[in-house]
Amino acid sequence: MPLMNHADFLRPRPDEPVLVHAASGPVLPIVCDSPHSGTAYPADFGHCLPMELLRRGEDTHVAALWDQWPAHGATLIEATFPRTYIDPNRAETDLDPEQIDGAWPGPLSPGIKTRQGLGLIWQRISRNGVATPLYERRRSVAQIEHRIAGYWRPYHAALAQAIDASVQRFGRVWHLNLHSMPNDVYQRLGRTDAPPLADFVLGDRDGTSCAPEFIRLIGDTLAGFGYSVAYNEPYKGVELIGRIGRPQQGRHSLQIEIRRPVYMDEDTREPNAGFEPLRAHLRELMAVVAAHVRQSIAN
Repeated sequence: MPLMNHADFLRPRPDEPVLVHAASGPVLPIVCDSPHSGTAYPADFGHCLPMELLRRGEDTHVAALWDQWPAHGATLIEATFPRTYIDPNRAETDLDPEQIDGAWPGPLSPGIKTRQGLGLIWQRISRNGVATPLYERRRSVAQIEHRIAGYWRPYHAALAQAIDASVQRFGRVWHLNLHSMPNDVYQRLGRTDAPPLADFVLGDRDGTSCAPEFIRLIGDTLAGFGYSVAYNEPYKGVELIGRIGRPQQGRHSLQIEIRRPVYMDEDTREPNAGFEPLRAHLRELMAVVAAHVRQSIAN
């Protein structure tokens, strides 16, 4: 998967809001998704921020880091649109009525992240503890409905189809939700008593979204490569793994966060010297996960 150049950052892809990369090797019940690595900014975004600040919301290059998943038998799904436009890892009702110009036609359930300006439709971007508004005015009902219908729902439909196909064929599924995290995440969260941010944060919603041996397999493998690993601190997983993860029904879902300076410059968004070594380690990790899943379905 080639990395996008600067011209691609502003190139909208209304006909391909979601890319589904089918397994190219022997199919396994592994589904991976990168909901926040999109860099194609829709023409109707309407933000009032400079791009260098707006792009701090991206999990830039995450899909490229994991692009060998299909060769290991997995389905890889990626959003092409940015999470700041609409966030697939939030509920469809996760909106603050104060951010909408007009009366919303149904019930809303804004969460904690929404009150921080990071709900379904982001309202601000933070840098070094300073939050800057994304918009000069509220979004209309029609604008938000367009984003939900044209971007959020197609992403969820593609992911649900891949999950259901794996369960139908194999009776179970292993889902990995792929992300990266800013180096100043504790500052953004207002945490002054926080530990050093780990290179990887694995989230299973405090042990509820996947089997414990699965998250430990991934954590131990990463630690063996020399990376620091934390569990559910500071990220536990949100909408997607909460919706998919039901380990008692054979549906295992895990969130993986990578500290961005491990592989890129957070200001320029360009890969750094750690990018290719990390990518090589992730290929090894994918082989370990695939072997675990093959053994599990054989038993």
